[in-house]
Amino acid sequence: MGGGGGGAPDTQTPVTGPPPGSAAWTADTALGLPLPDPATADPARIATFFAGLSPAARDALAVRHPLVVGNLDGAPVDLRYRANALALAAERTRELARAADPALTPQDHEAARTRAERYRTLLDGGRQVLAFDPRGRGQVAEVYGDLATARRTAVIVPGSDVDLLRFDRASDPYGTPAGMARALHQATDGQTAVIAWAGYTTPVGLGPDAATEGLARAGAARLDRLLDGLAVSTRPQDPATLFCHSYGSVVCGLARPTPTRASGVVVLGSPGMGVDSAADLDPRVPLWATARNDSDWIGDVPNVRLFGLGHGADPTDPGFGARPLPATGSHGHTGYFAPGTASLAAYAAVALGRA
Repeated sequence: MGGGGGGAPDTQTPVTGPPPGSAAWTADTALGLPLPDPATADPARIATFFAGLSPAARDALAVRHPLVVGNLDGAPVDLRYRANALALAAERTRELARAADPALTPQDHEAARTRAERYRTLLDGGRQVLAFDPRGRGQVAEVYGDLATARRTAVIVPGSDVDLLRFDRASDPYGTPAGMARALHQATDGQTAVIAWAGYTTPVGLGPDAATEGLARAGAARLDRLLDGLAVSTRPQDPATLFCHSYGSVVCGLARPTPTRASGVVVLGSPGMGVDSAADLDPRVPLWATARNDSDWIGDVPNVRLFGLGHGADPTDPGFGARPLPATGSHGHTGYFAPGTASLAAYAAVALGRA
């Protein structure tokens, strides 16, 4: 339940655990002190560790362990940008080598070229990549705006069929995490820093994964860690506002964010949040539900939760208890962030704390 309404279903295994390269990181003794274990250290511990290092020591760790530093929630944001640029460049070199490897098939060559090109685009123009994990279908998070100076922060939590290669699509400019983030950043006149977060394993197609909560539960744990990291590594006026699209609204519901993690939650194109009503969530975190436009196919999905299937009550139902947001001018399942829509205008107001 995300960018599209079809496609062959494919059962996914979620990417979980510490970043790739963590074993080499924990074994590194070059600084003469133990490095925090990415599998057990929380973001506050990570932030404290980096605060005690010199700039040269921080940079040395980013160079030696780019995939670890680039994915450590709690590490300095600018250091993560640098580490992820190094990791993207290294992975691009690796994929280009695979594309020329005579031992591989033509299909392998094509897949390698596709990945190498995506890595190239993420390296272009000073893009701010907050997370990059090439494992599986790949995960990525990108920041639009300045997390160090922005008054407020927002996080886009996407639905199905989103991964490293489908994080940003010219054919669907406002239906991907990157497109949604760009649109919201512009709609707030740059006052809100927006994170396009493709940081969990999403369902593919409309198979069992999309109808069950397994991937959402794994994603909720990763989302919680992201929000904890933002709380200790950035200085916004308030915690982030979450904008949760389609299956991403299940992730947000199961995360059950508290006021220390989120200023509010907005759902759009939602099949349900994995809860029976807004009363099942923290009442101190405002919840908004976007009216469903007439051409959004998610309206054909039954709002049930039975024998592990379905995601529960419709958040747009007045009885659910969410605050309503308009969707006038939007079209389809991925059109809610399109410029000129009432939904995008409402999202900007929420992101700026004016709703």
